[in-house]
Amino acid sequence: MEAVYNHRRDSAVSDNLLKPRSGALTDGASRAGARAMLRACGLQDDDFKKPLIGVANTWIEIGPCNYHLRELAQHVKEGIRAAGGTPLEFNTVSISDGITMGTEGMRASLVSREVITDSIELVTRGNLFDALIVLVGCDKTIPGGIMALARLNIPGLILYGGSIAPGQFEGHSVTIQDVYEAIGKHSHGGMTDAQLKSLEVAACPGAGACGGQFTANTMALVCEFLGIAPMDFPAFRPPMPQKQTPVIRRVKWSWIFFDAM
Repeated sequence: MEAVYNHRRDSAVSDNLLKPRSGALTDGASRAGARAMLRACGLQDDDFKKPLIGVANTWIEIGPCNYHLRELAQHVKEGIRAAGGTPLEFNTVSISDGITMGTEGMRASLVSREVITDSIELVTRGNLFDALIVLVGCDKTIPGGIMALARLNIPGLILYGGSIAPGQFEGHSVTIQDVYEAIGKHSHGGMTDAQLKSLEVAACPGAGACGGQFTANTMALVCEFLGIAPMDFPAFRPPMPQKQTPVIRRVKWSWIFFDAM
């Protein structure tokens, strides 16, 4: 497969230096059909002249870790356009460990990592993207995104959605870990139903990954250390207004890297 798809040797590689892969998809009279369908999605003449940049979004509505990535993607695409590219967003799946654990659903969690990787790779190869940005937010989407970038061997980076803010309960900060500890405490009579309910309501005040140095935040720092994610980016916490300017600035800066490739 590598001999067929490698972005340097692929038969689909075009002579357009700005569009080393996507030129084969969109350039020339023979590609009028492809352009006609892409026009239905909002692309215009100028968009076809620019590199096609995939935006792999792991947004879901089932859990806080990835819940805000739809909004983050809008700022990412703004940065891509400002830097001279044409962004094309697509979605993939995600399973929350925190929500599913203790149920049969937990069996799907580890498997989801491979599905995430496969789906990102499939869409990127199939659409001949020139580069890829992967938006991630949890301990399965982060490694899934990294593995996809490694397989694809095209310019790309990871953007992490950030950690959830702490909740407030009885005068102190709490995270989802406090809820699980409280479940045990409640089971032997050390906490009332009302107290457990109050903690449950307070612990996760908004979107973002689990609020502690757990897997997601640890892997986000590893991505930063390895150069897969922009420096300092994991430090920006949702909500989006705080992250908007850093997103656009870092995406524009990253275009220097893409162009050099």
